[in-house]
Amino acid sequence: MKTANKTVTATQLVKDALTKAKHFADYNIFTYLNEEGALKRAAEIDAKIARGEEVGKLAGVPFAMKDNFLSPEGETTASAHILEGFTSPITATAIEKLEKEGAIMIGRTNMDAFAHGSSTENSYFGPTLNSHDRERVSGGSSGGSAVAVALDIVEFATGTDTGGSIRQPASFNGVYGLKPTYGTISRYGVVAMASSTDCVGFFTKTPDDMNLLMEVASGQDPKDLTTLPDYYNESEAKKVKKIGIIKDFDNDSVDLEIRQALKDKCEALKASGHEIVELEMPALKYALAAYYIIVPAEIASNLSRYDGVRYGFRSEDSANLEALYPNTRSEGFMPENKRRIMIGNFVLSSGFYDAYFLKAAKARTLIVNEYLEAFSKCDAILTPVAPNPAFKLGEKVDDPVSMYLEDVMSVPLNLAGVPGLTIPAGKTKAGLPIGLQLVGPRRSDKSLIEFSKELA
Repeated sequence: MKTANKTVTATQLVKDALTKAKHFADYNIFTYLNEEGALKRAAEIDAKIARGEEVGKLAGVPFAMKDNFLSPEGETTASAHILEGFTSPITATAIEKLEKEGAIMIGRTNMDAFAHGSSTENSYFGPTLNSHDRERVSGGSSGGSAVAVALDIVEFATGTDTGGSIRQPASFNGVYGLKPTYGTISRYGVVAMASSTDCVGFFTKTPDDMNLLMEVASGQDPKDLTTLPDYYNESEAKKVKKIGIIKDFDNDSVDLEIRQALKDKCEALKASGHEIVELEMPALKYALAAYYIIVPAEIASNLSRYDGVRYGFRSEDSANLEALYPNTRSEGFMPENKRRIMIGNFVLSSGFYDAYFLKAAKARTLIVNEYLEAFSKCDAILTPVAPNPAFKLGEKVDDPVSMYLEDVMSVPLNLAGVPGLTIPAGKTKAGLPIGLQLVGPRRSDKSLIEFSKELA
């Protein structure tokens, strides 16, 4: 990672990043450019370097921030109309840690509104274009962050992953993307989607950069009681020798070129002396159904706070308070937000809780136990990230079931709380990136990152 020093100034690094951001403006990557604030911060870092003061591990490194991280710079909208006009009085813990080490935020990146989606087509600001094919989606929900890294605008970008929202866009754009073990990085100051599955992570161009960011950002936070003790900086990466392959994912529903990329990696691993273990994980077939019951239920709860009274967008066409709530929410939420709110309230309603939510929770336990059993047989699992490469803009936007099926290989990890790392694995004949995901037991994040170097 290129940091500022007496030869290369932070100001020049930031100017270069801002120039690239403007050059690629038609990709619709950023919802806000922090030009004035970034240059001011760069000047402060340059002054520290000139005085010989400590500037941190990320001194002067420009980065992009997904628009659901709170900070006072610009409006935190989560790319949703209902949060338009909201300026945060606080900064997310993860951003504070990055900035403490000298990183400089140059802008907020586009995303599916409230992170609800797999293509960034659900953004109030319109879709972000794929870095390799402008007629295709960037993936989602962290599409803007993935494209910012893929187009070399920034060295790294932040993202959130609730069911694949870092790993899938990383795969679609040919970069590394990590969903850490649940609780590794604080979620304080991040707009909530589903609290039991949300994870903060990163997009990078190399495993070493990912390792550095994890060293900086991980650790317990008294403001987020779900965070784990800082195991990442205390643990050493264990050697990965046995790699599991899930037989259930090798079928005709997965693109042929993706299956071939997985087979090629397995052959390379065998040639390097690693053992390939075939796994049967039948409970994973329930993961998508369980996810789209549990997550909408949590979404419905988390989005109930947006009413147009305290902050953000407020409907002007309301004669009284009784009209204000439905009008604001109807105008402010995107169609996918409304769909998930309705599903969530339905599965939590009287008479349906036992039939749907309780069964989904039990299925989640089966999935957790199945991963525990799998990792008693292998050190890591290698799977596709998604069943297809990046699809065309508009192809699935009117077919929510087809869009949800894009998450079939990514959501099980979030339900189980285990880490997953997307690694670039070549391209299709059409030139679209292919990504595979390394999955490990809880707290094996460092091992996955180290092992990914062997798969480069």
